[in-house]
Amino acid sequence: MLQLRNAQGPRARRLIGRTLLASALLTAVAALPAAAAAPQAPAAPAPARGETGAPAYQQVAHFYGAYIDAVTAENGGRLATDLRNFYLTRQLREQLNTWEQRNHADGVLRAQNTPLAFRVTPGDSAAGHTWSTVRLTWSTGKHPTYSYLTVRSDLHTGKISGIGD
Repeated sequence: MLQLRNAQGPRARRLIGRTLLASALLTAVAALPAAAAAPQAPAAPAPARGETGAPAYQQVAHFYGAYIDAVTAENGGRLATDLRNFYLTRQLREQLNTWEQRNHADGVLRAQNTPLAFRVTPGDSAAGHTWSTVRLTWSTGKHPTYSYLTVRSDLHTGKISGIGD
């Protein structure tokens, strides 16, 4: 045990002991890594997956499910337009209008009629976008007919920003 030569009684020894304890604690705190002593910064935000927090391919599935129902029920009425306004970027809506005037078909479905079913499969992500594959089913039976679309979504906004064959 450490003996304090200059300590003049129990009170002085307690004061010196407290000073040594405080010094030891300060040294220990100073020795901690700066990252452990500093308040932690929030973790990097996860990539945005749409305004509702769903993964992008789920947003695509929500859109195609609602859109096909709206087109089937209303023959492309107001609900289909509202869905396009909510789920698609302005630039894509403009591109689809041009495509539809040129091809006389629905640009979202790339067809003149509505499919019987659909399936969305997630794909790769890069440069702030993710791609999904949409399989549209056009007939039933032993050998159903399918078409496939590649749908690009913006990871930051969750909006669909491209539809291609």
